[in-house]
Amino acid sequence: MLYDDMPLLKSIKDYAEGKALPLHMPGHKRGEIYKKLNLDMLFENIMEMDTTEVPGVDNLFCPEGPLLKAQELAAASFGADNSFFLINGTTAGIYAMIMSVTKPGDKIIIPRNAHRSAISATILAKLHPVYILPEVDEKMDVAMGIRPETVERTIKEHPDAKAVLITNPTYYGVCSDLERIADIVHSYGKVLLVDEAHGSHFTFHKNLPKSALSSGADIVAQSTHKTLLSMTGSSMLHIKGDRVDKEKIDFFLQMVQTTSPSHVMLASLDAARYIMDKYGYILLDECIKYSNMVRDEINQNTKFYCLSYDRIGRNGIFGIDPTRLSICVKDAGLKGSEVDRILSKKHNIQVELSDLNNIVAITTVADDDKVYYRFLEAIIAISSETKEFSDKTFVTKPPEYLPEKELSPFEAVYKKTEFIDINKSPGFVSAEMIMPYPPGIPVIMPGERISKDIIDFLLQCKDMGILISGMADPEFNKIKIIK
Repeated sequence: MLYDDMPLLKSIKDYAEGKALPLHMPGHKRGEIYKKLNLDMLFENIMEMDTTEVPGVDNLFCPEGPLLKAQELAAASFGADNSFFLINGTTAGIYAMIMSVTKPGDKIIIPRNAHRSAISATILAKLHPVYILPEVDEKMDVAMGIRPETVERTIKEHPDAKAVLITNPTYYGVCSDLERIADIVHSYGKVLLVDEAHGSHFTFHKNLPKSALSSGADIVAQSTHKTLLSMTGSSMLHIKGDRVDKEKIDFFLQMVQTTSPSHVMLASLDAARYIMDKYGYILLDECIKYSNMVRDEINQNTKFYCLSYDRIGRNGIFGIDPTRLSICVKDAGLKGSEVDRILSKKHNIQVELSDLNNIVAITTVADDDKVYYRFLEAIIAISSETKEFSDKTFVTKPPEYLPEKELSPFEAVYKKTEFIDINKSPGFVSAEMIMPYPPGIPVIMPGERISKDIIDFLLQCKDMGILISGMADPEFNKIKIIK
């Protein structure tokens, strides 16, 4: 066959031709939004448009023409003073924004469940991270919001920290009280950075949570490809106000982005902004309406629970993204991974993620009513086929303290390491980041001392089938420690 000797190309061809319902990123949903709006001609013959910085096309690192204009239009749309197009993903934006407001040896306050790019940035910039713990929801057993009081207490304990990073919303669609957090951060003379990877659509509808920029953030990284309509790996970075040095952002973006950018990816950012400016509000009206319909039907007519407005005010939850369908299945005696598999194999529906207790489906403006009804029908069918289940899945709780820090991550990665038996590891310093799902909070970071409580917790997670991420030994028999 033609594609047999091109395994990667074959894999994406096969997935596309399988016509699975994509309740996952990218938000354009295989280009459906362009067909929906009769704009599919915009990205015809992509290979013909793949070019370099020829005259008239512009340069990512010193834009003077169409790219500069496109970024200015984006800034106006998103409410920024300056916007930057990214083609190395939001990861590049997080690297640049952290490095632009710190210098080696500084402290930065970050959530314990921050994206690993934030941890990587502290290593690249040689920073000392100060971790804040998110609240954990007792129903879904996943990390939720960050309380403003937690932020203020941490700043008081570490007044020399230069900046605070908040993830808003979370992967599960949970928003913290960013306005209060911004007021607190600024009152102490700090800079507020927001990883808004999953919230690029917030700007475009009044019934969505307030965007990070409108809540007072100084610099925001967004994955425009996740919840809006650009190509995978294309993102934006926005700054507002005078607390961030634009020239430093320019400098660090040149360090962390390729010098051979894809102009097709850059153009897809421009197209995504155009569509949202022209059609976004009415498209989001439909998206929010149908997502809420699915949420209500699940909560009223199935054994499952879809994260809803009833959780606001608990566990640091200030708001939720209605377009994110985070569904807890444990009360039906199922695992998230089981429901994920049934949806895929039996219903040809692919969701974004699954963990022990939950699945997460991403809906966007590219989805039409048929998508929502098909997904709801499948969820109802799965729920109705399960027997009544009285015992709740018990998720053991991690130690309610942060481990003792011996080294910062940037110091730990340069040390000599070795593997030892997991049962012999208490007392040693970890060389790994270990994170069980749920709740998605690392229980140990590189440079932190391993305790018996941590090992006991992780072994219980393993016995229960909870995914443990970050281990070099996937069997979790050995752990990498610093010699």
